[in-house]
Amino acid sequence: MAFPSVSASPSPAPSYPRNISPLRRRSGLLVLLLVVLFLSFQLVIHVPSLRSAVSLWLFSDHHSQRKGSRSCPGCPNGMDNADKTVAYTDQDGRIKLFKVTTREFLSSSIWKNPLLPKDTQQVPETQEIAEEQLQVTGSEVSNVSTTGTLETGRIDPIKLKREAFRRKRKEHRIQELLQMDKEAELHMRSVATNRSRNFSNKVRASYNIWRLEFHHTNTDSTLRLMKDQIIMAKVYATIAHSQKQPDLYALLMKCIKQSQEAIGDAHMDYELDTSALERAKAMGHALSSARDVLYNSGEVSRRLRVMLQSTELNIDGVKKQNSFLVQHAAKTVPMPLHCLHMQLTTDYYFRDGMIKEYFRNDALKEEEDKAKREDRSLYHYAIFSDNVLAASVVVRSAVSHAKEPEKHVFHIVTDKLNFAAMMMWFISHPPLPATVHVENIDNFKWLNSSYCSVLRQLESARLKEYYFKAHDPSSLSDGNENLKYRNPKYLSMLNHLRFYMPEIHPKLDKILFLDDDVVVQKDLTPLWDIDLKGMVNGAVETCKESFHRFDTYLNFSHPKISENFDPRACGWAFGMNMFDLKEWKKQNITGIYHYWQDLNEDRKLWKLGTLPPGLITFYNLTYPLNRTWHVLGLGYDPAVDLAEIENAAVVHYNGNYKPWLDLAISKYKPYWSKYVDLDNSHIQHCYMSEQ
Repeated sequence: MAFPSVSASPSPAPSYPRNISPLRRRSGLLVLLLVVLFLSFQLVIHVPSLRSAVSLWLFSDHHSQRKGSRSCPGCPNGMDNADKTVAYTDQDGRIKLFKVTTREFLSSSIWKNPLLPKDTQQVPETQEIAEEQLQVTGSEVSNVSTTGTLETGRIDPIKLKREAFRRKRKEHRIQELLQMDKEAELHMRSVATNRSRNFSNKVRASYNIWRLEFHHTNTDSTLRLMKDQIIMAKVYATIAHSQKQPDLYALLMKCIKQSQEAIGDAHMDYELDTSALERAKAMGHALSSARDVLYNSGEVSRRLRVMLQSTELNIDGVKKQNSFLVQHAAKTVPMPLHCLHMQLTTDYYFRDGMIKEYFRNDALKEEEDKAKREDRSLYHYAIFSDNVLAASVVVRSAVSHAKEPEKHVFHIVTDKLNFAAMMMWFISHPPLPATVHVENIDNFKWLNSSYCSVLRQLESARLKEYYFKAHDPSSLSDGNENLKYRNPKYLSMLNHLRFYMPEIHPKLDKILFLDDDVVVQKDLTPLWDIDLKGMVNGAVETCKESFHRFDTYLNFSHPKISENFDPRACGWAFGMNMFDLKEWKKQNITGIYHYWQDLNEDRKLWKLGTLPPGLITFYNLTYPLNRTWHVLGLGYDPAVDLAEIENAAVVHYNGNYKPWLDLAISKYKPYWSKYVDLDNSHIQHCYMSEQ
C-alpha cells in the first residue's frame, strides 16, 4: 500500500499582526485546526475509496528535537534525516503507527507497506531498474511523490529482468536464423520432409475431418430416428391389427416398408437415400395419427417387451450360428492346403528323375545328420504337426534368425496320413545349413493304449459319441460354449505328444517345444542359457488381473481340484516352452500326467485340450520367462499391441483365426506369410489357381 508523499521541508512559521493578543492567536489557530479536522473526517467518511487511504499525522517538531536529527546521505542540502511518526487508518478503520525517515519522502523512493511481511515488501527501485523499465515498456516510470501511484500497480523488478532476458534470447535466435547458411537450411527442410513422408496416418485416417461422414455433427442422427420410428410403427401396427383397424395397419406397414427401403444398408446419414427425410416426415405423421387412436401405455409397454425378448432370442441364435460356422471353418482344411499335400504326396510316391535325385542326396545327408540328432551341445526343437505349410514356416523363420543355423536341429513328428508330404517338402526344400528330421508317430512302438491313458480314452466309443452325436451337449442346439471342443485336433494324439518328450528324445537334456502356428522373429539360442532353477518347464505367464488363472481352466467345484491347486495360480502358455528333460525324468512328469488323465476320464475335472492337464502336471514346476519371448493372441484378439508383436521373439496365432485360413486377422497375416516359399511350384499352382 503506497502513501501520498509528504514533503519534509520545514514550513515557514506563520506571521501574525502585532496588535492581535496571544490568546486570540491561539484561539484562531485552534478554530482553524478544528475546521481542518472536520473537513478531513467528512472526506474520509463520504468517499469510500479514501477510507483506506493514509491519514498522515506528523509529530515531527518536538519529536525530532527529542530524538535528535541525523544527517541524510543523498538527501538535498539542508535536509536532515529526521524520524517522522506516521499514523494511518487501514481498510478496517484501525489506526496504525510507524516511523519513516526523510529519505523515504524523496520522490525517487517508494514507501514500504507496513501491513506486508518484510520478505515480501518491494525494496526501493534504483535508477537503473527504472531505466530498464523504460527500455522494456517504452513508457516513463511514474513519479511516486507527484502522482501518488500505489506500490501494487508497479512492475516487479524480477519480472522486468525476466522479460528483458526473453527479449534478448528472442533477438539472439532471430540473429541465428538470419545467419544460417544455405546448407543448414536445406538440411532442415530435408529432415522435415522425411518426417512427413514417414508419418503413418493409417489409424488417424479414420478420424480425418475431410471424410464425408464427418461433414455433419451428428452423422447418424437421422438414421437412428428412422430406426426408432420403425420400431414404434411395428408396435402400433400389431395393436391396429389386433383391434381390427385395417386402414391404419396398412398405412403403418406402408411407411415401415418405405423407411426400410430408404435406410437400406446405410450406417451413416450420408449413406441414406435422398428420400429419407421425406420418409421420416411421413412416418412421423402416421405415428402421430396412430398414437391419437391407439395409444395405451400398458399395451405399448407389453408389445415392446415382447419385441425385446424376440430380439434377444434372435441375437442368441445368431451368436450360436456364428460360433458354429467359425469352428467349422477353423477345423476345415482349405482347398489350397489340401492341394499342396496331395501334390507333395504324389511326388513322394511317384518319383521322376529329379525326385530320385532329391532322395539320393537326402540318403547321403541322413548319415551325416544322424549324429547331430543326438548331440547335446546343439540346439534342438520339437514340432508336432500335420500341416506341411505351417511347419515349413516355423522352421524357415527360426533358421533365418539363427546366428549359427548349422547348430540347430528340428525334430518334426507327424501322422501317417501326412508323413509323405512332410518328408517330400523338407527333402526338396532343406533349410540348410540347419538339420530337419521327420518322424512318423506310428513308428513309436511304446505309444500304445496300455501305456498311454489318453490314447485309450481317444479311442473309446464314449468320447467319439461326445464329439459326433448331434444330441450331445456340444451340439449347436444346446449352446456354443462346448462347440470349440468338437475340433478334431482334440482327437489327435499329436496334440498330446508334448507330455512324452523323454520317450521321444531319450538322449537329449534340453529341448524347445514350438507349436506349428508360431512365427520366430529373433534368435532363440539365448533360451538354452536361461537357468530354470530346478523347474521343468520354462514358459511365459498369461494371467492378467483375473484372466487366465487356474479357475478359468479347471473345475474347482470338484474336491480333487480344490484340495490340490490354488484357483488364483497364474496360468501360462503352451506354444513356446523350454523343457529340462533331466528334471523331467527326475520329477516323473509323464507319470503325473497319466495319474490326472486317468482321473478325468469322465471329463469332470476339466474339458478337453492339453493346457488344463499341462497346468496340473507342471504345477509349481514352471519357470516364468520374460513376456517378450512369446506374444500370444494373434489368432483371436484384433487388439494385440503392434509394438509388442514387433518386439517379440515368437508370435503365436493361438485361436481359430489361423494365418493360413481366410478367417485370419488381416493385419497379423503378413508376419506369417512373408516366410511362405512363394517360389515353390506347388504353392504357386495350388494357391494361384484358387484365386
